[in-house]
Amino acid sequence: MFKNLLSRFLVVVLITISTNTIFAHDLNYASSIPHHWTMIDQKKSFNGSFYFLKNGYVKIELSNNRFTEIKLESLCAEDKKYVLKRQAKIDALNQQIIANLVSKQKANTITKIPATKTIILLTILMVISLSGFLIRRKKNAKYLIPIFSTALIFSIVSFSLKSMQASNPATINNAFAPFVPNIHTFFDSTYFWVESKGIPTTHQMMVGISSSGWQRQVPIPQCYMGTNAWPIPLNPVMASNPIPVDSIHFTRGAIAIAVNGVPIFNEHTNTGADALTAGQLDTYGGHCGRGDDYHYHVAPLHLYNHTDATLPIAYALDGFAVYGVKEADGSNMQSLDANHGHAYGGTYHYHGTSTYPYMIAKMAGQVTEDGTHQLIPQAVAHPVRAGQLPLNGALITACIPNATNNGYNLTYTYKNNTDSVVYSWDANGNYTFNYYTGATMDSTETKHGFVQCVVPATPTGLQNLVAKEQISLFPNPTTDNLFIQSKNLIQSVQVFNINGTLVLTENKSAKQAGLYSLSVKQLIPGMYLLRITDLDNTVSIKKFVKE
Repeated sequence: MFKNLLSRFLVVVLITISTNTIFAHDLNYASSIPHHWTMIDQKKSFNGSFYFLKNGYVKIELSNNRFTEIKLESLCAEDKKYVLKRQAKIDALNQQIIANLVSKQKANTITKIPATKTIILLTILMVISLSGFLIRRKKNAKYLIPIFSTALIFSIVSFSLKSMQASNPATINNAFAPFVPNIHTFFDSTYFWVESKGIPTTHQMMVGISSSGWQRQVPIPQCYMGTNAWPIPLNPVMASNPIPVDSIHFTRGAIAIAVNGVPIFNEHTNTGADALTAGQLDTYGGHCGRGDDYHYHVAPLHLYNHTDATLPIAYALDGFAVYGVKEADGSNMQSLDANHGHAYGGTYHYHGTSTYPYMIAKMAGQVTEDGTHQLIPQAVAHPVRAGQLPLNGALITACIPNATNNGYNLTYTYKNNTDSVVYSWDANGNYTFNYYTGATMDSTETKHGFVQCVVPATPTGLQNLVAKEQISLFPNPTTDNLFIQSKNLIQSVQVFNINGTLVLTENKSAKQAGLYSLSVKQLIPGMYLLRITDLDNTVSIKKFVKE
């Protein structure tokens, strides 16, 4: 009987493994369905199938099997969005191997999920089969307890959230693609980097901030670029004791970055108040900090008006995605855990809701909080003027860009007047603020700050994101010397602190690639970013810790 049972068990196993393989691929027939294309001037439209996007031109297969190329900028806004989404999916497929290489270093712990699931399934089947056999032979029933205990422990260990899959750069890129060219992305072996100016282009800012909620800050575009870009960990690790996002922890700086490039802060302000219920946020859940930096304090669910319901609207700085009311597969949101998220489909993610805690209750991933209660590393804003005092009783009614797109006119009602702050900046980093009561200018001030930057024009696509795994650092952490192993000739090395300030630079003149030594004795202990430029002007960014 036992042999019979064992043979049946093996048949079930083979069928399970076979069907698991057979259904491992999804078919996509979208490319064969003609799309109706409309030019931006509405004077021409036609049907055809999208082929690819290259060098700013869209290649389209017409119904007569001929091809045509249309400049992306000549298409209507809806078709532009369609092209970027389709191209992002193509890039994701074409670069899957590259993305896998990026996460190869942690393959032993983060790429074994499918195999682990199969083993667990086999274990469960074995337990069921043996249980049936032992129950029939009652004299062996005593073995049921240790068998079930072993299976339970094995399942718990195997499904440990510490073994979550690494984030695929292609998948992350798909979430940000709808907001190109206002954001730009790239990645290395550690982080997926997001460059932006921190200013939304799909909605007006500041409108609706009322009562004591306005401290006279105004939105100024920031330079979240290069080494000051937003870092999303590609290899997130679940925390054994998640740190709460509350009125004590993470009250300074961001905890996430929205897919439109706007940072997202703790739902509490630095005074401990719930920013939303305190009336300090605009109609889209944002406001400016004391550095005139615009950011959200709640989940930006409104972004689903501009992106797909199955894509994330943000990524937490612990590396996990933030979804809305839908899961990535289109099903309705499942029940949430104490972090305001859950494990789903082999990965972990959060969900944004319209009710408290809005997005993240605890940082599910391992993160570092510095002495100022800020999550590090992260990008930083650069204020150009001192923080202002609150204006109790003001209600902001508009914040309109000026005609030359180098400033804003922010208007508000106060004591039955319509007052305003009219401000702008020039190419040399000079910022002028004019303060009006009604139509009368009360005062003006000019501040010298940073020169406004431009989001890189290169279209976001994984063909531009490929990180050459040709550089490694050791030891990391280090105390005196940091060794850089490079397969390419290095032109220069720059070290930036977590505030984006250049603290060390060194030009290299080596004649051959190999091992370079960088003295970091003079640096104070902390976390740093290393920017390495090779002779082909390829830039790699690595993180290291000085002890």
